[in-house]
Amino acid sequence: MTKAERAAYVDRRLAEIYPETPIPLRHRDAYTLLIAVLLSAQCTDRRVNLVTPELFALADTPEKMTGVPVAEIQRIIRPCGLSENKAKAIAGLSKILVERHGGEVPRTFEELEALPGVGHKTASVVMSQAFGMPAFPVDTHIHRLAQRWELTSGRSVVETERDLKKLFPPEHWNQLHLRIIFYGREYCTAHGCKGMTCEICRTLFPKRKKPVVTRK
Repeated sequence: MTKAERAAYVDRRLAEIYPETPIPLRHRDAYTLLIAVLLSAQCTDRRVNLVTPELFALADTPEKMTGVPVAEIQRIIRPCGLSENKAKAIAGLSKILVERHGGEVPRTFEELEALPGVGHKTASVVMSQAFGMPAFPVDTHIHRLAQRWELTSGRSVVETERDLKKLFPPEHWNQLHLRIIFYGREYCTAHGCKGMTCEICRTLFPKRKKPVVTRK
C-alpha cells in the first residue's frame, strides 16, 4: 500500500469501529472543557473526570474561579499531578478571560495559546471539540500510531500533526483524531501491539517482523 492508501484504509476502518466519537473529558461548555484539557496533561482522562466535578461545583465559570484561592484549586486537582503549576494556570487564565475576553473562551489559536498553561495541543482540542473548527490535536497515542502505520516519520508531534493534516481531509480531522485515540487505548497500545498484532497493523503490514520503536 502507498501512504495515501494506508491513510484511506485507516480513515475508513476507524469510522466503522467507532461510528460515534464522544468527547472523553466531561464538560459543560468551552470553559470547563478548557480546564479539563489543561488538567489532562500527563494525567488520564479517567482521573480528570473524577476530579472536575468537585472543582466545577465550586467554580464553573471564569468569574467564579477568580474568587477561589489558588491553594484551594491545587487541593482539589492534586490527584491530576503537576497541581501547583496547573492551579496557577487555571487561576491565571480565568483572570485573563474575565479581564480581556468578557468571560468567554476565545475562538482563535493565537488567543488560546496566549493563555497560561495552554499549548498548541490544548488549544487544538478546544478549537475542535468546543467550537467545531478543523484541528488535529496530536497526543501520545496518535503520535505512536501514526508512526506504526508509517503515516509520518515521527520526529516530533509538530511534524506528525503536519503530516496527518496533509493525508486526511479537514472535515474528518475532529472525529478522526478521537478515533485514533480510542483505537490506541483499546487495541494498539504502547506495549500490547508494538505495530505487529492489532487488526490495522496486521492489515497494513502483514509481513512486518520487528516491533516499531516509537520516536518521542
